[in-house]
Amino acid sequence: MLDLSTKSRQPVSKPVSKQLQLLVIILLILGIFFRFVHLDRKVYWIDENFTSLRIAGYTEPEVIQELRDKREVSTEDLLKYQRLNPEKGMVDTLRGLAIEEPQHTPLYFVLIRLWTQWFGNSVTATRSLSALISLLAFPCIYWLCRELFDSPAVAWVAVGLLAISPFHVLYAQEARPYSLWTVTTLLSSVALLRAIRLQTKLSWGMYAIAMALGLYSFLFSVLVSLSHGIYVLALEGFRLTKTVTAYILASLVGALAFLPWVLVAFSNRSSIKGMTSWAYTPASLEAMVKSWMLSLSRIFFDWDRGWCFPVDSRHCRYLLNFRDPLLYLIVPIVILVSYSIYFLCRGAPKRAWLFILALIGVTALALILPDLVSGGQRSGMTRYFIPCLLGIELAVAYCIATQIKLSSGKRWQQKSWQIGLVVLFSVGVLSCAVSSPAETWWTKIHNYDTYSISRIINKVDRPLVIFRATAKAGTLGNYMMPLAHLLKPDVQFQLLFEPNEAPQIPAGFNEIFLFKPSEELRQRLEAAQGFRSELIYEHATDLKPGFNMPDRPLWKLVRERG
Repeated sequence: MLDLSTKSRQPVSKPVSKQLQLLVIILLILGIFFRFVHLDRKVYWIDENFTSLRIAGYTEPEVIQELRDKREVSTEDLLKYQRLNPEKGMVDTLRGLAIEEPQHTPLYFVLIRLWTQWFGNSVTATRSLSALISLLAFPCIYWLCRELFDSPAVAWVAVGLLAISPFHVLYAQEARPYSLWTVTTLLSSVALLRAIRLQTKLSWGMYAIAMALGLYSFLFSVLVSLSHGIYVLALEGFRLTKTVTAYILASLVGALAFLPWVLVAFSNRSSIKGMTSWAYTPASLEAMVKSWMLSLSRIFFDWDRGWCFPVDSRHCRYLLNFRDPLLYLIVPIVILVSYSIYFLCRGAPKRAWLFILALIGVTALALILPDLVSGGQRSGMTRYFIPCLLGIELAVAYCIATQIKLSSGKRWQQKSWQIGLVVLFSVGVLSCAVSSPAETWWTKIHNYDTYSISRIINKVDRPLVIFRATAKAGTLGNYMMPLAHLLKPDVQFQLLFEPNEAPQIPAGFNEIFLFKPSEELRQRLEAAQGFRSELIYEHATDLKPGFNMPDRPLWKLVRERG
């Protein structure tokens, strides 16, 4: 049997085999390819439309005010609020973020505003910044592994896993701050370990800067900072040592640098509550457990197009309940991750396993416990687990790279781990190959049917789309803006902002559609204006996963013959 003693399992800094280096280089090339190919293929979904609204410098009330009095609105009229406007500057971008989305910190939005000024605001150009930033994660995770393990083999395996991780590839193609958060999480972690090792004022100053960058990248970097604090205290035996004192001072500097945005967020806390109200909607325990399993597996393989996928031109059905075989393919991943964490704790130096456990545990507990205690869906969002998922990748990289070395005396064990590594790399590449050309995926779940609806409307010459808009935050961004990106220029909209407002149907349109209408609106049109409404697109709801899902039926109005 394999010797499990701590001494025998310490990673040794030896040259990495040429085969592993070549394999990881190939994976890097593939990972870069997948990050930049088909950048404009997937639907430009709700959250990304809010990114473009921030770039353009508008707030949603401003958009509603300008559109309210227009009888008809074209797709170009809507897309105006998704593009750079010479009348709006960086101050307007920050103002819109502070007023409507203060839960998002401003660094990414400043960068994306500058980026689109240079390269344009097409979907490809906008998403390309995230793809470019994501490449910085490769040297960061390599550096982090060297600080933790001083093992080139572990570092190379970790880079390979990150390169073709379907989760990281998907979010590298999203016009949101998640790839930046990944990089700053890794960078601040490296800076902390380096500061502990060097114990210089400069190294602790670099950690303070890296921590501030993380906080300005994404608010949940607070959890990363908390995990760092727990790590330092535990490493020093919960005593006020020189290292603990230096960490506290550096953290205070980083926190003070972030204080201006804390004040902004606090002054607009009502907006945070409104924009994050979905997180408090109860979900079934079965749905939550499924989502945790999916979140765990998505860093290695991902064939999950989403909870919903098109069945025909009218229907979408939900997939992946506990009767679906695909869900049980996650079991080997759960076993691998569990064993890797066990192996890490048994064999890695304390400074390594303690750091990774803190990175995993703080984020996981902070998201899962509130949902279990008070209800909610926070832990159903895989993207919020990024620090946790990075810790898991580090543990798996350590386990596989170390096992391959330790099994060198027993060729069958070495071959087994080598084959396992190749399988893990292969399913990652296959997952990226499957998801890359897709028009939607689980990351775009709230717009999974936007392509289907747009194709129905685009088949018609001179269509009119009637939509009951409201002043409620997110109405236009949730429904109209994602659709406008896919519709032909000749599509016209009639937006109804008043609760009892009845549409006035003008002549000259070949087809009239009702998008997400209320029952009251349909009945009013049928009774007062002589129309008959026909449902032409809906999604089936027979397999609801337990989360709050949007309803986007499309109806067609047909004039009754008198």
